Amino acid sequence: MSLVCAISLRPLMLCLLAGSASSFSMLGSAARSASDARRAAVRAPDDERLHAVRCCAQPNALAAESKMVMILFGPPGAGKGSQAPKVVETLDIPQLSTGDMLRAAVAAGSEVGKQAKSVMESGGLVSDELVVSIIRDRIQEDDCEGGFILDGFPRTVEQAKMLDAMLEGTGDAVSLVLALEVPDEVLTERICGRWVHKASGRSYHVKFAKPKSLGEGDEPSEATMLDDETGEPLMQRADDTEEALGKRLQGYHAQTVPILDHYSPAGVVKKVDANVKPDAVWTSIEAVLPK
Repeated sequence: MSLVCAISLRPLMLCLLAGSASSFSMLGSAARSASDARRAAVRAPDDERLHAVRCCAQPNALAAESKMVMILFGPPGAGKGSQAPKVVETLDIPQLSTGDMLRAAVAAGSEVGKQAKSVMESGGLVSDELVVSIIRDRIQEDDCEGGFILDGFPRTVEQAKMLDAMLEGTGDAVSLVLALEVPDEVLTERICGRWVHKASGRSYHVKFAKPKSLGEGDEPSEATMLDDETGEPLMQRADDTEEALGKRLQGYHAQTVPILDHYSPAGVVKKVDANVKPDAVWTSIEAVLPK
């Protein structure tokens, strides 16, 4: 009887054991699900915080990518030619002149270059719209990724407004207007005393950088102004005369100076006294450049 009972009870025990195993399995699955849920609950805030950090970081990243757009101003003879290379080296951005850009666009045969070539060959003046288009194309090049320096443009308030509109389209804006200031009478002395060697471009001055051929008390002339290296006669540029300079300065004060008023409300205009020695001018320029 005992043996029979034991044999009879064995299936029941197996069933109970099987049921217990199933229950344990179910409990284990439930525990794992709960654990996974807890881990997900822990991760979710982290993911949300990471998303928030990324979102908050985006404006700063965009700001960091903002270009340095600088305009270099100054009347003829103010010293832009000697100071600009130092600015280029310090900021590591290119200096762009309208003349160079026009010639490069024509040589490259771009669409705007072809238009400019057609206008120039007909003896006409290249329109402001065309110049702005050439600037727009030029600043897309890799060397302008961090910014650029405009030299010789804009020359009028209307051109400045066109430049602003173009830059706005690319998400940029003028960030610094550097104006070198020198009194007209000093400019007259600087410019009208300048003589050059045409072949080499070497420059001399009757007061500040005399050639060896100009003796004390000599009147400057082609006979007394000779190149130190070749002995060839020097020459004065047609626009380096007092009459020509007077017209250029008149145009500068009437059309170009108001551009400073145009940009002043934005707080980007920095004026530098350039009527001092070149080293002192550079020290003043360095003080207003972005660090």
